[in-house]
Amino acid sequence: MRYDTIIIGTGIAGLCAAINLPKTQKVLLINKRESFKCNSFYAQGGIALSKDAQDILLHTKDTMDAGAGLCDKETLDILTKYSKKAIDDLINLGFEFDKNEKGELAYTKEAAHSTSRILHAGGDATGRYMHHFLLSKNPHPMLGNTRVVDLLIKDAECYGVSVLEHRERRNIYAKNVIIASGGVGSLYEYHTNAPTISADMQGLCVLKGIELEHMEMMQFHPTVYVNNSYAQKLLLTEALRGEGATIEDEHGKRFLFDYDDRAELASRDIVSKSIFDYSQKTGSKIYLNLNNFDYQYFIKRFPNIFKNLKALGFNVPTQPIPISPAFHYAIGGIKTDSKGLVPNVKNLYAIGEVASTRVHGANRLASNSLLEGLVFALRAADDILSKLEDSKNKKFVEFEILDEVMSLKTDKIKKNLLRRIMWDNVSIVRTKKGLNKALSQVDEILKEKIGKLLKFRLLAAKEIIKAALAREESIGVHYIKKDNCDN
Repeated sequence: MRYDTIIIGTGIAGLCAAINLPKTQKVLLINKRESFKCNSFYAQGGIALSKDAQDILLHTKDTMDAGAGLCDKETLDILTKYSKKAIDDLINLGFEFDKNEKGELAYTKEAAHSTSRILHAGGDATGRYMHHFLLSKNPHPMLGNTRVVDLLIKDAECYGVSVLEHRERRNIYAKNVIIASGGVGSLYEYHTNAPTISADMQGLCVLKGIELEHMEMMQFHPTVYVNNSYAQKLLLTEALRGEGATIEDEHGKRFLFDYDDRAELASRDIVSKSIFDYSQKTGSKIYLNLNNFDYQYFIKRFPNIFKNLKALGFNVPTQPIPISPAFHYAIGGIKTDSKGLVPNVKNLYAIGEVASTRVHGANRLASNSLLEGLVFALRAADDILSKLEDSKNKKFVEFEILDEVMSLKTDKIKKNLLRRIMWDNVSIVRTKKGLNKALSQVDEILKEKIGKLLKFRLLAAKEIIKAALAREESIGVHYIKKDNCDN
Protein backbone atom coordinates (compact mmCIF):
# COMPACT_ATOMS: atom_id res chain seq x y z
CA MET A 1 0.00 0.00 0.00
CA ARG A 2 1.58 3.25 -1.15
CA TYR A 3 0.44 6.81 -0.52
CA ASP A 4 1.62 10.30 -1.26
CA THR A 5 1.22 11.30 2.40
CA ILE A 6 0.43 9.49 5.63
CA ILE A 7 -0.83 11.62 8.54
CA ILE A 8 -0.51 10.08 12.01
CA GLY A 9 -3.27 11.56 14.18
CA THR A 10 -6.67 13.10 13.49
CA GLY A 11 -6.69 16.12 15.76
CA ILE A 12 -6.96 19.64 14.43
CA ALA A 13 -3.34 19.76 13.18
CA GLY A 14 -3.64 16.46 11.29
CA LEU A 15 -7.05 17.31 9.84
CA CYS A 16 -5.98 20.80 8.81
CA ALA A 17 -3.00 19.33 6.93
CA ALA A 18 -5.34 16.79 5.30
CA ILE A 19 -7.88 19.29 3.99
CA ASN A 20 -5.05 21.35 2.48
CA LEU A 21 -3.82 18.35 0.48
CA PRO A 22 -6.10 18.01 -2.60
CA LYS A 23 -8.09 14.93 -3.57
CA THR A 24 -5.62 14.35 -6.40
CA GLN A 25 -3.12 13.37 -3.71
CA LYS A 26 -3.37 9.89 -2.21
CA VAL A 27 -3.53 10.64 1.53
CA LEU A 28 -4.22 8.35 4.48
CA LEU A 29 -4.98 9.48 8.03
CA ILE A 30 -4.24 6.98 10.81
CA ASN A 31 -5.71 7.25 14.30
CA LYS A 32 -5.24 5.02 17.30
CA ARG A 33 -8.92 4.81 18.24
CA GLU A 34 -12.03 6.86 17.46
CA SER A 35 -11.21 10.12 15.70
CA PHE A 36 -12.61 12.30 18.51
CA LYS A 37 -10.25 10.83 21.11
CA CYS A 38 -7.68 13.55 20.68
CA ASN A 39 -6.71 16.62 22.71
CA SER A 40 -8.17 19.00 20.12
CA PHE A 41 -11.66 17.64 20.78
CA TYR A 42 -11.44 18.57 24.47
CA ALA A 43 -10.06 22.11 23.98
CA GLN A 44 -12.51 24.42 25.72
CA GLY A 45 -11.34 28.01 25.89
CA GLY A 46 -10.81 29.04 22.30
CA ILE A 47 -8.26 30.06 19.70
CA ALA A 48 -6.14 33.20 19.82
CA LEU A 49 -5.34 35.36 16.82
CA SER A 50 -3.77 38.71 16.05
CA LYS A 51 -6.76 40.85 15.04
CA ASP A 52 -4.81 43.48 13.07
CA ALA A 53 -1.29 44.80 12.39
CA GLN A 54 -1.04 46.48 15.79
CA ASP A 55 -2.24 43.34 17.56
CA ILE A 56 0.45 41.27 15.82
CA LEU A 57 3.00 43.22 17.88
CA LEU A 58 0.98 42.86 21.08
CA HIS A 59 0.23 39.17 20.52
CA THR A 60 3.92 38.53 19.86
CA LYS A 61 4.88 40.42 23.03
CA ASP A 62 2.26 38.61 25.16
CA THR A 63 3.45 35.22 23.86
CA MET A 64 7.10 36.12 24.44
CA ASP A 65 6.37 37.43 27.95
CA ALA A 66 4.41 34.30 28.88
CA GLY A 67 7.20 32.18 27.40
CA ALA A 68 9.78 33.90 29.63
CA GLY A 69 11.64 35.20 26.58
CA LEU A 70 12.52 31.73 25.27
CA CYS A 71 10.20 31.80 22.25
CA ASP A 72 11.88 31.44 18.85
CA LYS A 73 11.46 34.78 17.09
CA GLU A 74 11.19 33.29 13.58
CA THR A 75 8.45 30.78 14.33
CA LEU A 76 6.63 33.16 16.69
CA ASP A 77 6.50 35.79 13.93
CA ILE A 78 5.01 33.15 11.62
CA LEU A 79 2.40 32.21 14.25
CA THR A 80 1.17 35.75 14.83
CA LYS A 81 1.46 37.08 11.26
CA TYR A 82 -0.42 34.13 9.74
CA SER A 83 -2.94 33.72 12.55
CA LYS A 84 -5.66 35.84 10.97
CA LYS A 85 -5.28 34.10 7.61
CA ALA A 86 -5.64 30.70 9.30
CA ILE A 87 -8.84 31.84 11.03
CA ASP A 88 -10.20 33.57 7.90
CA ASP A 89 -9.60 30.37 5.92
CA LEU A 90 -11.73 28.46 8.45
CA ILE A 91 -14.51 31.04 8.34
CA ASN A 92 -14.45 31.10 4.53
CA LEU A 93 -14.85 27.32 4.54
CA GLY A 94 -18.02 27.79 6.56
CA PHE A 95 -16.94 27.51 10.21
CA GLU A 96 -18.90 29.71 12.62
CA PHE A 97 -17.40 31.18 15.78
CA ASP A 98 -19.66 32.55 18.52
CA LYS A 99 -20.95 36.08 17.94
CA ASN A 100 -22.17 38.86 20.23
CA GLU A 101 -25.60 40.52 20.27
CA LYS A 102 -24.58 42.70 17.30
CA GLY A 103 -23.68 39.69 15.18
CA GLU A 104 -19.94 40.43 15.43
CA LEU A 105 -17.25 37.92 16.37
CA ALA A 106 -17.25 37.58 20.16
CA TYR A 107 -13.68 38.04 21.35
CA THR A 108 -12.81 37.14 24.93
CA LYS A 109 -9.74 37.52 27.11
CA GLU A 110 -7.70 34.90 28.92
CA ALA A 111 -4.83 34.97 31.39
CA ALA A 112 -1.65 36.81 30.31
CA HIS A 113 -3.31 38.30 27.19
CA SER A 114 -3.19 42.11 27.13
CA THR A 115 -6.41 42.38 25.13
CA SER A 116 -9.48 40.36 24.09
CA ARG A 117 -8.32 38.33 21.07
CA ILE A 118 -9.70 34.84 21.64
CA LEU A 119 -12.53 33.41 19.57
CA HIS A 120 -14.67 30.53 20.78
CA ALA A 121 -17.36 28.24 19.44
CA GLY A 122 -20.20 26.43 21.20
CA GLY A 123 -19.43 28.48 24.30
CA ASP A 124 -16.81 26.25 25.89
CA ALA A 125 -16.56 23.63 23.11
CA THR A 126 -14.24 25.31 20.61
CA GLY A 127 -12.07 22.27 20.02
CA ARG A 128 -15.06 19.97 19.62
CA TYR A 129 -16.73 22.27 17.08
CA MET A 130 -13.54 22.82 15.10
CA HIS A 131 -12.72 19.12 15.11
CA HIS A 132 -16.19 18.12 13.89
CA PHE A 133 -16.05 20.80 11.18
CA LEU A 134 -12.62 19.75 9.88
CA LEU A 135 -13.70 16.09 9.90
CA SER A 136 -16.64 17.02 7.70
CA LYS A 137 -14.30 18.74 5.23
CA ASN A 138 -11.70 15.97 5.08
CA PRO A 139 -11.69 14.35 1.60
CA HIS A 140 -9.28 11.53 2.43
CA PRO A 141 -9.68 8.02 3.89
CA MET A 142 -9.06 7.33 7.56
CA LEU A 143 -7.73 4.16 9.14
CA GLY A 144 -9.07 3.84 12.69
CA ASN A 145 -8.18 1.61 15.63
CA THR A 146 -4.66 1.39 14.25
CA ARG A 147 -1.44 2.10 16.06
CA VAL A 148 1.79 3.27 14.45
CA VAL A 149 4.60 1.21 15.98
CA ASP A 150 7.52 2.11 13.73
CA LEU A 151 8.77 4.70 11.27
CA LEU A 152 10.29 3.18 8.15
CA ILE A 153 13.55 5.10 7.90
CA LYS A 154 16.65 4.22 5.91
CA ASP A 155 19.64 6.42 5.09
CA ALA A 156 17.97 9.42 6.77
CA GLU A 157 14.84 9.19 4.62
CA CYS A 158 11.33 8.20 5.75
CA TYR A 159 9.44 5.75 3.53
CA GLY A 160 6.30 5.18 5.60
CA VAL A 161 5.14 3.52 8.80
CA SER A 162 4.62 0.12 10.35
CA VAL A 163 1.26 -0.30 12.04
CA LEU A 164 -0.55 -2.63 14.37
CA GLU A 165 -4.10 -3.10 13.08
CA HIS A 166 -6.37 -5.59 14.85
CA ARG A 167 -3.19 -7.11 16.32
CA GLU A 168 -1.79 -7.66 12.85
CA ARG A 169 1.46 -5.95 11.86
CA ARG A 170 1.91 -4.47 8.37
CA ASN A 171 3.87 -1.77 6.60
CA ILE A 172 2.28 1.18 4.77
CA TYR A 173 4.50 3.21 2.46
CA ALA A 174 4.34 6.91 1.63
CA LYS A 175 6.36 9.67 0.03
CA ASN A 176 5.74 11.88 3.09
CA VAL A 177 4.82 11.20 6.71
CA ILE A 178 3.30 13.83 9.00
CA ILE A 179 3.30 13.09 12.73
CA ALA A 180 0.36 14.86 14.41
CA SER A 181 -0.21 12.49 17.31
CA GLY A 182 -0.45 14.90 20.25
CA GLY A 183 1.29 15.16 23.59
CA VAL A 184 2.25 13.02 26.59
CA GLY A 185 -0.70 13.22 29.02
CA SER A 186 -0.88 9.55 30.01
CA LEU A 187 2.62 9.75 31.48
CA TYR A 188 1.12 11.63 34.45
CA GLU A 189 -1.28 10.47 37.14
CA TYR A 190 -3.37 13.64 36.89
CA HIS A 191 -3.92 15.04 33.41
CA THR A 192 -6.56 16.62 31.17
CA ASN A 193 -5.60 14.79 27.98
CA ALA A 194 -7.58 12.33 25.88
CA PRO A 195 -6.96 8.71 26.96
CA THR A 196 -5.12 7.89 23.72
CA ILE A 197 -2.39 10.49 24.32
CA SER A 198 0.49 8.38 25.61
CA ALA A 199 3.75 9.71 24.07
CA ASP A 200 4.05 6.81 21.60
CA MET A 201 5.59 8.84 18.82
CA GLN A 202 7.92 10.77 21.11
CA GLY A 203 9.28 7.48 22.48
CA LEU A 204 9.51 6.00 18.99
CA CYS A 205 11.54 9.01 17.88
CA VAL A 206 14.00 8.39 20.72
CA LEU A 207 14.38 4.81 19.47
CA LYS A 208 14.99 6.07 15.93
CA GLY A 209 17.55 8.65 17.01
CA ILE A 210 15.28 11.62 16.15
CA GLU A 211 15.88 14.64 18.37
CA LEU A 212 13.36 15.78 20.95
CA GLU A 213 13.88 19.22 22.46
CA HIS A 214 12.67 21.31 25.41
CA MET A 215 11.08 18.23 26.96
CA GLU A 216 11.44 19.76 30.42
CA MET A 217 8.76 22.28 29.39
CA MET A 218 5.58 20.52 30.48
CA GLN A 219 2.61 22.78 31.22
CA PHE A 220 0.21 22.17 34.10
CA HIS A 221 -3.24 23.70 33.99
CA PRO A 222 -4.08 25.37 37.32
CA THR A 223 -7.84 24.75 37.42
CA VAL A 224 -8.79 21.10 37.10
CA TYR A 225 -11.32 19.00 38.99
CA VAL A 226 -9.37 15.83 39.77
CA ASN A 227 -11.69 13.98 42.15
CA ASN A 228 -13.23 11.73 39.52
CA SER A 229 -12.35 8.10 38.82
CA TYR A 230 -11.24 8.61 35.21
CA ALA A 231 -7.63 8.96 34.10
CA GLN A 232 -8.66 12.10 32.22
CA LYS A 233 -9.58 14.84 34.69
CA LEU A 234 -12.12 17.63 34.16
CA LEU A 235 -10.53 20.76 32.76
CA LEU A 236 -12.04 24.09 33.86
CA THR A 237 -11.06 26.46 31.09
CA GLU A 238 -8.87 29.53 31.44
CA ALA A 239 -11.75 31.56 30.03
CA LEU A 240 -13.59 31.18 33.36
CA ARG A 241 -10.89 33.23 35.09
CA GLY A 242 -10.65 35.54 32.10
CA GLU A 243 -14.33 36.40 32.61
CA GLY A 244 -14.33 36.76 36.38
CA ALA A 245 -13.96 33.41 38.22
CA THR A 246 -11.69 33.65 41.27
CA ILE A 247 -9.37 31.21 43.05
CA GLU A 248 -9.81 31.05 46.82
CA ASP A 249 -8.80 28.98 49.80
CA GLU A 250 -11.36 27.25 52.03
CA HIS A 251 -11.82 30.50 54.01
CA GLY A 252 -12.58 32.55 50.90
CA LYS A 253 -9.18 34.27 50.69
CA ARG A 254 -7.96 35.18 47.17
CA PHE A 255 -4.40 34.25 48.01
CA LEU A 256 -2.99 34.61 44.48
CA PHE A 257 -2.45 38.33 45.14
CA ASP A 258 0.30 37.22 47.55
CA TYR A 259 2.19 35.81 44.55
CA ASP A 260 1.39 38.09 41.59
CA ASP A 261 -0.46 41.39 41.17
CA ARG A 262 -2.44 39.88 38.29
CA ALA A 263 -3.82 37.17 40.59
CA GLU A 264 -6.10 34.86 38.52
CA LEU A 265 -4.97 36.54 35.30
CA ALA A 266 -1.31 35.66 35.74
CA SER A 267 0.12 33.07 33.33
CA ARG A 268 -0.61 29.40 33.91
CA ASP A 269 2.84 28.54 35.27
CA ILE A 270 2.58 31.23 37.96
CA VAL A 271 -0.97 30.27 38.98
CA SER A 272 -0.14 26.53 39.12
CA LYS A 273 3.01 27.05 41.19
CA SER A 274 1.19 29.48 43.50
CA ILE A 275 -1.63 27.01 44.16
CA PHE A 276 0.89 24.22 44.81
CA ASP A 277 2.99 26.38 47.16
CA TYR A 278 0.04 27.80 49.08
CA SER A 279 -1.62 24.44 49.62
CA GLN A 280 1.71 22.93 50.73
CA LYS A 281 2.34 25.74 53.23
CA THR A 282 -1.18 26.05 54.63
CA GLY A 283 -2.74 22.64 54.05
CA SER A 284 -5.78 24.49 52.72
CA LYS A 285 -8.09 23.15 50.06
CA ILE A 286 -8.32 25.32 46.95
CA TYR A 287 -11.52 26.29 45.13
CA LEU A 288 -12.65 27.99 41.94
CA ASN A 289 -15.42 30.47 42.78
CA LEU A 290 -17.90 31.06 39.94
CA ASN A 291 -20.22 33.39 41.88
CA ASN A 292 -19.47 36.34 39.62
CA PHE A 293 -21.42 34.70 36.79
CA ASP A 294 -25.08 35.23 36.10
CA TYR A 295 -26.83 31.84 36.01
CA GLN A 296 -28.28 32.18 32.50
CA TYR A 297 -25.09 33.63 31.08
CA PHE A 298 -23.05 30.77 32.58
CA ILE A 299 -25.30 28.11 31.03
CA LYS A 300 -25.03 29.75 27.60
CA ARG A 301 -21.31 30.61 27.72
CA PHE A 302 -20.06 27.41 29.38
CA PRO A 303 -22.71 24.76 28.59
CA ASN A 304 -20.43 21.73 28.78
CA ILE A 305 -18.74 22.74 32.02
CA PHE A 306 -22.20 23.42 33.48
CA LYS A 307 -23.45 20.00 32.37
CA ASN A 308 -20.35 18.11 33.58
CA LEU A 309 -20.27 19.82 36.99
CA LYS A 310 -24.03 19.33 37.43
CA ALA A 311 -23.56 15.63 36.71
CA LEU A 312 -20.95 15.51 39.48
CA GLY A 313 -23.46 17.03 41.91
CA PHE A 314 -22.28 20.65 41.99
CA ASN A 315 -24.75 23.52 42.11
CA VAL A 316 -23.08 25.85 39.63
CA PRO A 317 -22.34 28.68 39.41
CA THR A 318 -23.16 29.31 43.08
CA GLN A 319 -21.14 26.45 44.62
CA PRO A 320 -17.31 26.69 44.58
CA ILE A 321 -15.46 23.82 42.86
CA PRO A 322 -12.45 22.10 44.47
CA ILE A 323 -9.48 22.31 42.09
CA SER A 324 -5.91 21.18 41.63
CA PRO A 325 -3.33 21.73 38.91
CA ALA A 326 -2.94 18.80 36.50
CA PHE A 327 -0.74 18.07 33.49
CA HIS A 328 -2.18 19.75 30.40
CA TYR A 329 0.18 20.45 27.50
CA ALA A 330 3.58 19.34 26.18
CA ILE A 331 5.47 22.44 25.07
CA GLY A 332 8.52 20.41 24.06
CA GLY A 333 8.47 17.65 21.48
CA ILE A 334 9.92 16.51 18.17
CA LYS A 335 12.28 19.18 16.89
CA THR A 336 11.10 20.76 13.62
CA ASP A 337 11.91 23.69 11.41
CA SER A 338 9.47 26.49 10.53
CA LYS A 339 7.75 24.29 7.90
CA GLY A 340 7.24 21.36 10.24
CA LEU A 341 10.09 19.35 8.76
CA VAL A 342 12.09 17.11 11.08
CA PRO A 343 15.80 17.93 10.61
CA ASN A 344 18.04 15.21 9.19
CA VAL A 345 15.15 12.93 8.14
CA LYS A 346 13.89 13.59 4.63
CA ASN A 347 10.10 13.64 4.05
CA LEU A 348 9.21 13.47 7.76
CA TYR A 349 7.13 16.24 9.40
CA ALA A 350 5.74 16.89 12.88
CA ILE A 351 2.96 19.38 13.66
CA GLY A 352 0.73 20.31 16.58
CA GLU A 353 1.45 19.39 20.19
CA VAL A 354 3.81 16.53 19.28
CA ALA A 355 6.19 19.04 17.67
CA SER A 356 8.58 21.58 19.13
CA THR A 357 8.28 24.68 16.97
CA ARG A 358 9.61 26.75 19.91
CA VAL A 359 6.78 29.30 19.61
CA HIS A 360 5.74 28.79 23.25
CA GLY A 361 9.14 29.24 24.86
CA ALA A 362 9.07 28.23 28.52
CA ASN A 363 5.30 28.55 28.94
CA ARG A 364 2.44 28.42 26.43
CA LEU A 365 0.17 31.45 26.30
CA ALA A 366 -3.47 30.42 26.65
CA SER A 367 -5.29 29.51 23.41
CA ASN A 368 -2.16 29.56 21.24
CA SER A 369 -2.19 25.77 20.83
CA LEU A 370 -5.08 25.38 18.38
CA LEU A 371 -3.60 28.28 16.45
CA GLU A 372 -0.18 26.62 16.28
CA GLY A 373 -1.82 23.44 14.98
CA LEU A 374 -3.57 25.31 12.16
CA VAL A 375 -0.66 27.54 11.10
CA PHE A 376 2.03 24.87 10.97
CA ALA A 377 -0.30 22.29 9.41
CA LEU A 378 -0.80 24.74 6.55
CA ARG A 379 2.95 25.23 6.24
CA ALA A 380 3.63 21.49 6.19
CA ALA A 381 0.95 20.91 3.53
CA ASP A 382 2.29 23.79 1.43
CA ASP A 383 5.83 22.39 1.67
CA ILE A 384 4.68 18.95 0.52
CA LEU A 385 2.80 20.43 -2.43
CA SER A 386 5.82 22.52 -3.43
CA LYS A 387 7.87 19.31 -3.85
CA LEU A 388 5.43 17.26 -5.92
CA GLU A 389 7.69 17.25 -8.97
CA ASP A 390 10.70 16.12 -6.91
CA SER A 391 8.75 13.27 -5.27
CA LYS A 392 7.09 12.02 -8.46
CA ASN A 393 9.75 9.40 -9.15
CA LYS A 394 10.56 8.45 -5.58
CA LYS A 395 11.73 4.85 -5.32
CA PHE A 396 10.44 2.92 -2.34
CA VAL A 397 12.55 0.67 -0.16
CA GLU A 398 10.91 -2.48 1.11
CA PHE A 399 11.13 -3.04 4.87
CA GLU A 400 10.93 -6.32 6.73
CA ILE A 401 7.93 -6.70 9.04
CA LEU A 402 9.46 -7.25 12.45
CA ASP A 403 8.08 -9.67 15.01
CA GLU A 404 8.10 -7.68 18.24
CA VAL A 405 6.31 -8.03 21.57
CA MET A 406 3.99 -5.02 21.76
CA SER A 407 2.64 -5.46 25.27
CA LEU A 408 2.64 -7.82 28.25
CA LYS A 409 0.01 -8.34 30.96
CA THR A 410 2.35 -6.85 33.55
CA ASP A 411 2.77 -3.62 31.57
CA LYS A 412 -0.41 -2.05 33.01
CA ILE A 413 1.01 -2.13 36.55
CA LYS A 414 4.22 -0.51 35.31
CA LYS A 415 2.30 2.16 33.39
CA ASN A 416 0.52 3.16 36.59
CA LEU A 417 3.83 3.16 38.45
CA LEU A 418 5.29 5.45 35.80
CA ARG A 419 2.35 7.86 36.16
CA ARG A 420 2.96 8.06 39.91
CA ILE A 421 6.73 8.54 39.45
CA MET A 422 6.17 11.40 37.00
CA TRP A 423 3.53 13.09 39.15
CA ASP A 424 5.54 12.84 42.37
CA ASN A 425 8.91 13.94 41.00
CA VAL A 426 8.60 15.47 37.52
CA SER A 427 5.56 17.72 37.75
CA ILE A 428 4.88 21.27 38.99
CA VAL A 429 7.72 21.58 41.49
CA ARG A 430 10.90 19.58 40.87
CA THR A 431 14.07 18.95 42.82
CA LYS A 432 17.35 17.54 41.62
CA LYS A 433 17.03 14.74 44.16
CA GLY A 434 13.50 13.87 43.00
CA LEU A 435 14.49 13.95 39.33
CA ASN A 436 17.44 11.65 39.92
CA LYS A 437 15.18 9.28 41.84
CA ALA A 438 12.70 9.29 38.94
CA LEU A 439 15.48 8.67 36.42
CA SER A 440 16.74 5.70 38.42
CA GLN A 441 13.22 4.24 38.69
CA VAL A 442 12.55 4.62 34.96
CA ASP A 443 15.90 3.00 34.13
CA GLU A 444 15.06 0.07 36.37
CA ILE A 445 11.73 -0.53 34.59
CA LEU A 446 13.49 -0.29 31.21
CA LYS A 447 15.75 -3.18 32.28
CA GLU A 448 12.73 -5.41 32.90
CA LYS A 449 10.89 -7.52 30.35
CA ILE A 450 8.38 -5.08 28.86
CA GLY A 451 6.43 -4.56 25.66
CA LYS A 452 7.42 -2.05 23.00
CA LEU A 453 4.42 0.22 23.68
CA LEU A 454 5.43 0.65 27.32
CA LYS A 455 9.00 1.24 26.19
CA PHE A 456 7.78 4.21 24.13
CA ARG A 457 6.30 5.79 27.28
CA LEU A 458 9.38 5.13 29.37
CA LEU A 459 11.75 6.59 26.78
CA ALA A 460 9.62 9.73 26.44
CA ALA A 461 9.47 10.07 30.24
CA LYS A 462 13.23 9.64 30.45
CA GLU A 463 13.74 12.48 27.96
CA ILE A 464 11.58 14.76 30.13
CA ILE A 465 13.58 13.87 33.23
CA LYS A 466 16.97 14.27 31.53
CA ALA A 467 15.98 17.65 30.09
CA ALA A 468 14.75 18.79 33.53
CA LEU A 469 18.05 17.78 35.12
CA ALA A 470 20.01 19.56 32.40
CA ARG A 471 18.22 22.88 33.00
CA GLU A 472 19.38 23.78 36.48
CA GLU A 473 17.66 27.17 36.71
CA SER A 474 13.91 27.65 37.02
CA ILE A 475 12.14 29.31 34.12
CA GLY A 476 8.50 29.25 33.01
CA VAL A 477 6.83 25.91 33.61
CA HIS A 478 10.16 24.36 34.65
CA TYR A 479 10.44 25.08 38.37
CA ILE A 480 13.33 23.32 40.08
CA LYS A 481 13.42 23.93 43.80
CA LYS A 482 16.82 24.36 45.36
CA ASP A 483 17.30 22.05 48.29
CA ASN A 484 20.31 21.33 50.47
CA CYS A 485 19.49 17.65 50.18
CA ASP A 486 19.73 17.71 46.38
CA ASN A 487 22.58 15.73 44.88
